[in-house]
Amino acid sequence: MILTQDTSPSDETSLRYPGWRVVLACFLMALFLFGFGLYGHGVYLAELQRQNGWSAALISGASTLSLLLANIFATFTNELVARLGPRRLVLLGMAALAASMTLLALASTPWQLYVAFMLMSLGWIGMGTIVIAAVVSLWFVRRRGLAISLAFTGASAGGVVVTPLLVFLVERLGFAVAMLTAMAVMVAVLVPVAVAWIGLPPAAAPAEAEADDSSQDQTSSAPGEASRAKLMGSVAFWTISIPFALALTAQIAFIVHQIALLEPKIGRGNAGFAVSAMTLMAIVGRLGLGMVVDRFDPRLVTAASLVSQAAALLTILQSDSVPIVLVACAVFGFSVGNLITLPPLIIHREFNAASFVVVMGLSNAISGTIGALGPGLVGMVRDWSGGYDAALALCIALELVAAVIIVQRGRLSWRPAAAEGRG
Repeated sequence: MILTQDTSPSDETSLRYPGWRVVLACFLMALFLFGFGLYGHGVYLAELQRQNGWSAALISGASTLSLLLANIFATFTNELVARLGPRRLVLLGMAALAASMTLLALASTPWQLYVAFMLMSLGWIGMGTIVIAAVVSLWFVRRRGLAISLAFTGASAGGVVVTPLLVFLVERLGFAVAMLTAMAVMVAVLVPVAVAWIGLPPAAAPAEAEADDSSQDQTSSAPGEASRAKLMGSVAFWTISIPFALALTAQIAFIVHQIALLEPKIGRGNAGFAVSAMTLMAIVGRLGLGMVVDRFDPRLVTAASLVSQAAALLTILQSDSVPIVLVACAVFGFSVGNLITLPPLIIHREFNAASFVVVMGLSNAISGTIGALGPGLVGMVRDWSGGYDAALALCIALELVAAVIIVQRGRLSWRPAAAEGRG
């Protein structure tokens, strides 16, 4: 097969390769989306409660609705990409997020609050992890793991950069002006970037076809033509979706309860430092893994990540030593970001390119929806048991079960379906 110079896999190692501009664009998308669409929720809750006197339950209910709707809508990302194309979908996602921020800035009634957060869920569809993974994957084959890791690093950077800046603007300008200013900056940065850099590479389909044929010859265990009905009956699909759902349940629960869990052990100040250490290591882990992940089986890498998180939680459960607990939180954080990076890499190896967005969307919807239940589940176990020991034990068990399931592909391979897809 003849490839153009721009899309040859060997070009991916050059900084002049245009795919790296796509990675930068996706990094910026993730930075603003996670900064305003996830980490900013705490700012919205505090300011809207102070400004309008709304209860925490009312505001957090809208926040939860936004994340749940985003996971449900993610199932249909494939149809949206096919109908609109990646650039138009990204621009619509930006418009939805900008409208959400504008409405939040001006919200004076509960219905405006809920409409704003529903618009935010649409922002997740146009700018979220599925679209980012799909866009980056079109441009990369050999360095796909590194490219996706770098793009998703914007998600962690959103918590480190965007949210503190939003807090700063709120203190200086007030909530409404701060939100409108932040929205204007986002639009001014992202729209030109999306128009210039988000799109399809020349001859993308042949490059993808060759890459996927090569990888599927070695590792394919899933149907070639992935309808949602077939996926629901595919062992390969469930050995991806179930473990990541269990792992995200434990991970999200620990992140949400981390301060409350650690404060009795090491004090509030050290607990806050532990959160910072975990977040920093999430960035380090994502970048570090991205440099080498293309050389390894992503299922085995996932299993190692899950076991390391379980070991970190076990250490926290058994120790009250400040240095040991801080190190354990850092170890846990090393794999936090990688639970977003690894699913698309596994899916690319085991499903054909045409099926990627369908598989990624349905898997994300399942794992994200189940993972969102984690904080409530751990809270119930904590209240039932009178402490966090049983809750931590539950999280450890979920991580270990997930690690066992994720390595089962080789034993549960569905070869007839794979052969049918390649026929």
